[in-house]
Amino acid sequence: MEQFCAYQERCHAEVQQKLREYAISTAEKDEIIVYLLHNNYLNEERFALLFAVSKFHQKKWGKVRIKIELKARQISDFLIQKALKEINPEEYETTFDQLAIHQWESIRESNLLKKKKKFCDYLLRKGWENDRVFEKAHEFEKTAPEL
Repeated sequence: MEQFCAYQERCHAEVQQKLREYAISTAEKDEIIVYLLHNNYLNEERFALLFAVSKFHQKKWGKVRIKIELKARQISDFLIQKALKEINPEEYETTFDQLAIHQWESIRESNLLKKKKKFCDYLLRKGWENDRVFEKAHEFEKTAPEL
């Protein structure tokens, strides 16, 4: 289990899932988890911070998606909020703007309503905030040439 945790950051839920694969007692599983915590192989706060920042940088996920994914991994609300605060607000804005421009320009759709829907669907799936996405779509719609 040391190797499993050393390979990449893991949350408690992932370690518990892995331990279910082995035919060992609950007491032994608990003992292993305590050992991993004590020796800093397992750290929920570190996992949450790295998860949030890396998913934002690598996959361009918004805070909504990051929050949902962390909740699915049974991370506490306190740690989720702490992790989301690690994302630089200026970088968050810049990334959203760049992603929105790129996506809007890449959609080859002659019907403006269909283009707007595809644009919104993509950014919402990526986990960006509804109001931010719809505001940007409206902004692009106003500046779009008549098709």
